[in-house]
Amino acid sequence: MEQSAIFTSVDDVIARLAETGYLADKGTATAVFLADRLGKPLLIEGPAGVGKTELARAVAQCGSAELVRLQCYEGVDESRALYEWNHAKQILRIQASSENHWEETKQDVFSEEFLLSRPLLTAIRRTEPTVLLIDETDKADVEIEGLLLEVLSDFAVTVPELGTIVATRKPFVVLTSNATRELSEALKRRCLYLHLDFPDEDLERRILASRVPELPAAIAEQMVRTIHVLRGMQLKKLPSVAETIDWGRTLLALGMNKLDDDAIRTTLGVVLKHRADHVKASAELRLN
Repeated sequence: MEQSAIFTSVDDVIARLAETGYLADKGTATAVFLADRLGKPLLIEGPAGVGKTELARAVAQCGSAELVRLQCYEGVDESRALYEWNHAKQILRIQASSENHWEETKQDVFSEEFLLSRPLLTAIRRTEPTVLLIDETDKADVEIEGLLLEVLSDFAVTVPELGTIVATRKPFVVLTSNATRELSEALKRRCLYLHLDFPDEDLERRILASRVPELPAAIAEQMVRTIHVLRGMQLKKLPSVAETIDWGRTLLALGMNKLDDDAIRTTLGVVLKHRADHVKASAELRLN
């Protein structure tokens, strides 16, 4: 099974991710390099909004690869993750056939023409560079982990009517989890593990400078300091890095040249998305 390496070293990971706008620390870059070099899935765990999904996108960009994404949710099943048959098209073909040709029609309706490939099968069948992102794995039911174990162990899928489909080119696999439930030990054993947390103030300032270069450094520093104060509060949803970036763009769009109480009060909806969080933050920041 072919797998072409994307990166040549840990430093190469840091440099090339930075070219995409993703600023990675040494630990993150090491995990990405080892996943690439060893051909193992990378499980990234951490709170929502720390850049887990964005890291997969950045790796895909570095490798000129197609990003194939399986978004997990409660109730996602094999037909949504792997494949299903196009039943409407099959019925039309059956109705168009005569009784005399039923045996031929029966084989025909379970051919490639009627197969609807979902993310896992799509990634396995691709011959071009591919990054398979299994996003928010912890939101899926426990039963779906058995399917993931099968696919990630052999990078092969069995379609009873067509046989076993084996990957000719192994995808770079990223699984993300917000740790809302514990993933199985069996799944974890097949992966390398990376925990991502919110960046420290220095790294977040650099991220902001990279994504919103027009933002004055003094305002960026105030913003990042305020964001870290908000993350220290007991909020329903802590501000993500993406929301920090959105906040910077908001201040530019409004022509605000300082982050005073009035500016924070006016734009707080960019970073906090719950009424209770607004009330708590306003009180603790003394914006009222």
